[in-house]
Amino acid sequence: MTPRHTLTPFLLLCLIGFAAFFSSYLRIPVMPLLAASLGAGPAQVGTINGAFMLTAGMFSIPFGLLADRIGRKIPIIAGISATAVSSLLVTQCHQPGEMAAAYVLFGVGLAAFAPGMLSLVADVMPPGRLGQAYGWYTTAIYIAMTLGPATGGYLAKAVGFRQVFVISGSLLALVTLLALLVLPQGPPRHKTDLHAALSASFDLLHHRQLLACLLATVGSCIGFGVFLTFLPLYATQQGYDAAHVGLVFAAQAMTNVVGRVPIGNLSDRMERRRLVAVGLICLAVSLAALGQFVQLWQMLACAVVMGVGMALTFTAIGALIAELVPAVQRGLAMGLYNSCVYLGMMAGSTVMGLALKRIGYATGFITAGVVVLMTLVLFFPMMRQKKPEETST
Repeated sequence: MTPRHTLTPFLLLCLIGFAAFFSSYLRIPVMPLLAASLGAGPAQVGTINGAFMLTAGMFSIPFGLLADRIGRKIPIIAGISATAVSSLLVTQCHQPGEMAAAYVLFGVGLAAFAPGMLSLVADVMPPGRLGQAYGWYTTAIYIAMTLGPATGGYLAKAVGFRQVFVISGSLLALVTLLALLVLPQGPPRHKTDLHAALSASFDLLHHRQLLACLLATVGSCIGFGVFLTFLPLYATQQGYDAAHVGLVFAAQAMTNVVGRVPIGNLSDRMERRRLVAVGLICLAVSLAALGQFVQLWQMLACAVVMGVGMALTFTAIGALIAELVPAVQRGLAMGLYNSCVYLGMMAGSTVMGLALKRIGYATGFITAGVVVLMTLVLFFPMMRQKKPEETST
């Protein structure tokens, strides 16, 4: 049983994570509509989202390093504050380019927030319960990512596009205050000079087991980026409408969310790398099969298998990274992980977008599945390597 002094800080982390992602994701369905009302076309809407993903991917690493250097709390609070300001700035935008600039700040905020929070989860929980911890924490934020857009869409209809961003920014300001008051402290900061800290941090790039986890993350997110971006177009080509597409997305999201906690518990009882392997296989099979199916029930089945694969892969990888890396380097490791998530999804979306005109959807989804399978082929040999002495606790 988890001690009370450990459980309370962890529950606060789940609450802050839920509130921050819920408030941020209110804007997800509203941004394209507001941008279109300002004259943006599909390419400009894609540029706004691309600015967010690229910024989040690029800045996660330096902010993760900063969380190791100055502690977790300051980057987390600064990150939530930046997302709040970005929402409020959107309300003053009158051109799509101005929205893209505001979304750059959104990406910076998320890059500062996410690695510190992922590190704190491992900081406050005992090593034997890391799987459960990441299962519960990621469940909280995925529920927020599901409820946030649904609530934002309702609010947009009820009060208007710009008012949703006002509500989002105001809620995030309250979350900032909550985090300032109750956020748990991380591990003690080490009084090392900057050169020594940077040298020790970059030693992580030689940690083959960590690199294996990051490789699996990139491969999974490339596949998931293809699914998120091109399933709507493929389903429309087969004669389905937006409601059917939403149903397929919901099947994936709900399976992903529901599976996180039991899989987290399971990962504390068995070898985590095997769970990652099973998850990658589920992702590869579901992607490859998706482009071959035209019936709605078949697409739903693929989405369910994909949801299981996402839950297996990412819950186990989060716990593995926290287990492999010392606490003083955990922020950087989680920053690398966060970068792999966003840059992988962006790569899947952009590269496959360029290729689909030539190869078609069926071959495109198979190609995405092969990419995921290739990461599995590389993952196991890399995980068998011994952990380097310089990264041992």
